[in-house]
Amino acid sequence: MDHSLFLRRRAERFAQLLDEANGGRRHHVRSRVDDQLTALVAVGQRLSTERPAVDAEVDPGFRTSLRAMLLATAEREGIGAPVIAPADSTPAGRQPVVGPPPRPLLPAVTARRARARLAIFSGIAVGAIAVSGISAASENAVPGDALYGMKRSTERAQLALAGSDPSRGQLFLDFARTRVGEAATVRGDGDRYGAALDGMDGHTREGVRLLFTAVTQRTDPAGLDAVDTFLTGQRRALNDLLDGASRAERERTRRSLALLDAAGERSAVLRTSLTCGLPATTGSDEFGPVPGSCPTPR
Repeated sequence: MDHSLFLRRRAERFAQLLDEANGGRRHHVRSRVDDQLTALVAVGQRLSTERPAVDAEVDPGFRTSLRAMLLATAEREGIGAPVIAPADSTPAGRQPVVGPPPRPLLPAVTARRARARLAIFSGIAVGAIAVSGISAASENAVPGDALYGMKRSTERAQLALAGSDPSRGQLFLDFARTRVGEAATVRGDGDRYGAALDGMDGHTREGVRLLFTAVTQRTDPAGLDAVDTFLTGQRRALNDLLDGASRAERERTRRSLALLDAAGERSAVLRTSLTCGLPATTGSDEFGPVPGSCPTPR
């Protein structure tokens, strides 16, 4: 049997079972896939009668993008599209034949398939909104918390949706700010404190690398301004962590401060090299392209 035909019949049977479960007319047939669809029908019933409890407000940007995705899918699948009647082919001067109204061009099987797709898309929407609520609840999670993995997964999703390397670089710097806040929360717990600063250092390297690369490609100092602003705030936050810290925590914090100092030195070199045109790179390191020196004037 053709695979697409099998999937189409499976979707049609799912729509029938869903109609029956919601009080619709019963179909006196039984398919060999009924046992496989029973669990899906139960989920469809629950989605239509229950609503997940979400305490946090759904982000407006997420709601807009989800609506656009559902509308695009509905348009592509022809869900809700009006039926276009054929053009009048009656010859001029001849009276049209009066008869019963034409049958709908959309067959019942297509309507059932559309209902099945709408049920699936509704389930996706409700599930996505529930996930967004969990994501909002995980914003204050710190290393070691149950929701911390969800928090980091949300950050990875933001990076995947970023439209350019400079945008991703700025996101990495934002995540580094988040990590230093987590370190302040778990100070006193050596392992969790070190994990937060390890994450911060990794985000710092990746963020400045992307922004410095964009600077060398576009000869635009905007990326340097963003990095310098970030470094100023991070130094202040890390210096605050030194007050009352244990010896091990002070040593770990100073390593992160040294990384910020190195990034600041690279930013200054790149800013100087912009005055003599596109920086000629001599290689690359953890901060991205290594700029060459401006030519000495004769």
